[in-house]
Amino acid sequence: MKNMNVRKLLLGTNERDGLLSRIFLYGVLLGMGFVFMYPVLYMISTSFMSTGDLVDATVSWIPRQFSLEGFRKAAATLGYGQGLTTSLVFSFFPAVLQTISLAFAGFGLARFEIPLKRLWLALIILVFLVPSAVTLIPRYMLFNQYKMVNTIWPVMITALGGQGVKSSVFLLVYYQFFRSYPRALDEAAMIDGAGSLRVFVKVAIPMVIPAIVLTFLFSFIWFWNETTQLSLLSGTAARTLPIRLQAFVESFNKLYPANDISAGGALNESIRLAGTLLSIAPLLIMYLFLQRFFVQSIERTGLTGE
Repeated sequence: MKNMNVRKLLLGTNERDGLLSRIFLYGVLLGMGFVFMYPVLYMISTSFMSTGDLVDATVSWIPRQFSLEGFRKAAATLGYGQGLTTSLVFSFFPAVLQTISLAFAGFGLARFEIPLKRLWLALIILVFLVPSAVTLIPRYMLFNQYKMVNTIWPVMITALGGQGVKSSVFLLVYYQFFRSYPRALDEAAMIDGAGSLRVFVKVAIPMVIPAIVLTFLFSFIWFWNETTQLSLLSGTAARTLPIRLQAFVESFNKLYPANDISAGGALNESIRLAGTLLSIAPLLIMYLFLQRFFVQSIERTGLTGE
């Protein structure tokens, strides 16, 4: 009898998992979590190290003396205040415009009889499969013709037109959400005298809040990390933190010449990682505050990030 109880405890029963299966499950989850968290933890640990800690082989994770020198030099190299403002402008407003425009498009596809609807949906999927680099040159030629290159307008116009970063994914998410709630709700509102716009605002939008939250959050993150199209289309007007980070070594060498002893030392790993951490810090802060909405939206839509 005692052996039977021990076996149930270790192997479990039909109603409850055993101790061994739980240990295995938690071990796998902890291992996966460590793989994902290791780069971030290493970045944070190294960013606070002084030059002496970096060259000391006995210091691996916890600095002997916490130093903010790396952050000070990284912030100066990035021009952090101006870079942060530019990044917020080129991320927040395009994300808002894309979220709104795709909501209208998704509602129209889902709730109205549109000729060749299946063809349009197939084209939406095709656009998602086509690499963005394929359309980069035609976009540049278009905006250059209208004298919009090196301005803020290319990213804003493409977001407003539903052609922002990975916009086809969000359009399909909206389409599925707007299809999911009963059409009788729209008909009831129309019987009460509501027009299509009022149905959209009063009935449809409250039903797709998870899709709206997910579209805005992922749009914000992807616009924040966008560098290729932004560099080509908006150029000098879009000196965002990720773009400044690409030229970090060159900017640092100009600000702190290697032959100038009074400049305060050469570029090291602590300064590099401090610059990287500063560039992603707003995203980490946003995730900490919006974690609950972020997770719930992903659970409702089934969409995963990159």
